[in-house]
Amino acid sequence: MKTRLIAAADPDRLETWARYSNGLCRDCRATCCTLPVEVRIEDLIRLGVADAFERAEPAKQVARRLQKAGIVEHFNHKREVFTLTRLANGDCLYLDRVSRLCTVYAKRPDTCRNHPQIGPRPGYCAYQPKSATR
Repeated sequence: MKTRLIAAADPDRLETWARYSNGLCRDCRATCCTLPVEVRIEDLIRLGVADAFERAEPAKQVARRLQKAGIVEHFNHKREVFTLTRLANGDCLYLDRVSRLCTVYAKRPDTCRNHPQIGPRPGYCAYQPKSATR
């Protein structure tokens, strides 16, 4: 089988993203895990950072608590959407720095579960080979 070389994408330039294909994630450095992750209360409950009873609480209160805990970096009041915190290097809070694997994969948010079918460029991903460094 012929190996197909794919250029490294720039996450901020959608035109550089690669068309997604099965197996692409195997050799990627988890660039999608450096993009902002928007979540809803159900995702936060699945992650175990919010309790089911908090569904009835004002989302603003939940956001305030999770911002203080360093789990949420932004809350959109109109849409009631939370954005998970990213580390100083841009990585998702739940991305292991060494293995570049998700530490909450079984509980990951719907945004992550549905990537790359949804997102800024559906059907494409910000592929960067593991050998590429930032």
